[in-house]
Amino acid sequence: MGREIAIVEDERDIRENYIDALKRDGYRVAGYGSRAEAAAAFAQRLPDLVVIDVGLGDEPEGGFDLCRDLRAHAAGLPIIFLTARDDDLDVISGLRLGADDYLSKDISLPQLKARIATLFRRLDALRQPQLADTVLNCGELELEVERMNVRWRGHPVPLTVTEFYIVQALVRRPGHVKSRDQLMSEAEVVVDGPTITSHIKRIRKKFLALDPDFDAIETVYALGYRWKS
Repeated sequence: MGREIAIVEDERDIRENYIDALKRDGYRVAGYGSRAEAAAAFAQRLPDLVVIDVGLGDEPEGGFDLCRDLRAHAAGLPIIFLTARDDDLDVISGLRLGADDYLSKDISLPQLKARIATLFRRLDALRQPQLADTVLNCGELELEVERMNVRWRGHPVPLTVTEFYIVQALVRRPGHVKSRDQLMSEAEVVVDGPTITSHIKRIRKKFLALDPDFDAIETVYALGYRWKS
């Protein structure tokens, strides 16, 4: 039986479009148009992954409230925000509440499906503690590729899926500059240059929160970014 995905989206046409697309990939999909409707269903049974819009009907931050409640009861449940609200404050708020990724609604369906499949692979890896993981080490950094875990000086760094892919792309070839287009390709997202810049800023902030002297990600003017070798 396929895994179950819940779509919490107040616009019916958009919700049905996501439901139909994911069902074609073999998932079982349930759709909910409000926070209250979704919360009532989740109290009876949790899905395997949840995709949430931020604004739900007359609740401008209903998605944030729902994510907060879900995290309180299901720490390991994969949660993706999929929303038109993609300014830095909203993104940071969603990630602080424990979302695994925060995507703009202009992302394509194949990219959304790739994100969902990635989170399920990550979940499977975490459930297999004896799994031999591919580990990348670069100075003080350690990446467990399959589990998508990142540690800096032994401390876990809470990166989203997109952020993990960007860091992995930089670390695979330390000292080599990666353009924004290359980072988009390796992170499997299609966004504009400023959005990649915003991702880099958030990644830096997460490392700086653990280590105020962190400076491993270098901006190379007009070219892109590199991980210092």
